[in-house]
Amino acid sequence: MVYDKIDNIETYKGLSEDIYEGLKFLKNTTSDLTCGMHEINPRVKAIVSEYDTKPVNENGYEAHRKFIDIQYLLKGSEKNCFFPIEKLKETKPYKEEIDASFYEADVPVQELMLGEGYFAVYWPQDGHMPCLNSLAQ
Repeated sequence: MVYDKIDNIETYKGLSEDIYEGLKFLKNTTSDLTCGMHEINPRVKAIVSEYDTKPVNENGYEAHRKFIDIQYLLKGSEKNCFFPIEKLKETKPYKEEIDASFYEADVPVQELMLGEGYFAVYWPQDGHMPCLNSLAQ
């Protein structure tokens, strides 16, 4: 898992060409970007959503096998919880069509706040729960 300010994307240039392309797209994006899927290149896409944060994410933690997930907010802020999937309990098995499996935690988890120019990168081993407001437990 990586958590950093979008202004520091040059740090990640050598990590992965695709992650770097995604971060460049995010850095140059404005809040008038339309919701939906935007293809950055044949291997990288951005899914733009608009939603209200909530105290609990009813899906729990998610993890992806095929794609790496970069979370970034154009407006507002939200809490993300994260934890290694090896420490989480699977509640919904992996479905290839949505590239996700879902989990719950029996232990205290790590939290971070996204917004105001910060991003998080989650790899397949990183269970993560986005979309939370600061009231989440």
